[in-house]
Amino acid sequence: MVTKIPATIITGFLGAGKTTLIRHMLQNAKGKRIALIINEFGDLGVDGDILKGCGDETCREEDVMELSNGCICCTVADDFIPTMEKLLAREDKPEHIVIETSGLALPQPLVRAFNWPGISTQVTVDGVVTVVDGKAVTEGRFAHSVEAVDAQRKLDENLNHETPLSELFEDQVACADMIVVNKTDLLNAVQADALVASLQSSARDGVQIVKTSMGKLPVDVLLGQGIGSEADLASRHELHHHHHDEKDDHDHHEHDHDAFESFVVDLGEIADAKHFADQTSDIIRTHDVLRLKGFAAVIGKPMRLTLQAVGPRVDTYFDQPFGEAPRLTRLVVIGQAGLDRVAIEAALHACIPAK
Repeated sequence: MVTKIPATIITGFLGAGKTTLIRHMLQNAKGKRIALIINEFGDLGVDGDILKGCGDETCREEDVMELSNGCICCTVADDFIPTMEKLLAREDKPEHIVIETSGLALPQPLVRAFNWPGISTQVTVDGVVTVVDGKAVTEGRFAHSVEAVDAQRKLDENLNHETPLSELFEDQVACADMIVVNKTDLLNAVQADALVASLQSSARDGVQIVKTSMGKLPVDVLLGQGIGSEADLASRHELHHHHHDEKDDHDHHEHDHDAFESFVVDLGEIADAKHFADQTSDIIRTHDVLRLKGFAAVIGKPMRLTLQAVGPRVDTYFDQPFGEAPRLTRLVVIGQAGLDRVAIEAALHACIPAK
C-alpha cells in the first residue's frame, strides 16, 4: 500500500498570523522535511522570502514554492495543480506539504482539488487549519484591518468571487479541522473563552480549537491530524457558492482594481529597529497606508529585520543573516489609489541616518 504525503492547508485573513505560525512550525520541525506552497502576490513576495529565511535543512529554498498569480482558490487548475505535480515529480519528495492560502481564499475549492487524478493517489489533506485574529474577531471586524483586506482583494486580478468578509469567515470556519485563535495575548481570559465558545458553536463537531499568541503551536499539534479532509467535503460544505466553471466568467466581474495601488521603496540602513518601527507607524497613520511589509538592514546588526504592518501596528523581528546579500532596506507600500508616493518615500528616506 502506497503511503500518501500529508498536506496541511493553513487559511485565515490577512494579518491573522499565518506566516508567523508557519515560521514557528519550521523552526521546531524536529528534522521533518517540509515543503511549502505560499499563495503570495504583489510586487514583492515577502511572505515567501520570510519563510525561505528560516535557515535550516527543514526549509531549503527549493522547498518553498510561491503562487503569485492571485487567490489560490481561483487558480487551482492553472496554478496550484501544476505546482503540486512539479513538487511530486521530485526524487526527494517532502515528508509533509504545508499550503498557506491567500487571506481571500475559500478553502473548500482547494480541498476539492486533492481529488484530482494524479494528486489523489499521492497526497491527502492532513487537516485544514484556520487561523483567527482573536482580537479582531472579538471586536466584530474579522481581520485586523478590513481596509487592508479590501486592498488585497482589489489588487488580485484573478479573484473571481466577491464574498463579503463575514461570509468568507464563515466558510473558513466551516472547512476547518482545527481553529487557531491567535493573538490571545491581546485578550483577557473572559474574552478568549467567550470567543472559543462562539467558534465552537459555529464549527463542525469534533473541530479542535486552540489558543495561542505569536503562532506558537507545537508541531505535533499542528501536523499529523490524519483527517483526510478531501474525503469529507459534504460536512464542510461551502456556505456561499461564488465560483463558476465558465472560464470567461471572470471577465464579467467589476473589480475596480484601479482603486488601489502598491509600490516598493528601497532605502539604506536604519539606525534603530524600534525607533524605525515607531516612525513607520507614524507615516502609515499620516498617509493612510493600509499595509506595509518588507525588510530592513540595521547598522551594526548582522541579521535582517523583517517588518510587517497591518494598519499602524508594526511587528518586527530579526530573521536571518544578510551574508553576502546587499544590506538594503526594502518595503512594499499598499493603499488606496491617490497615495502621495513622493511624500511617503520622502518620509521613509528621512528615517535613514545621514552619512
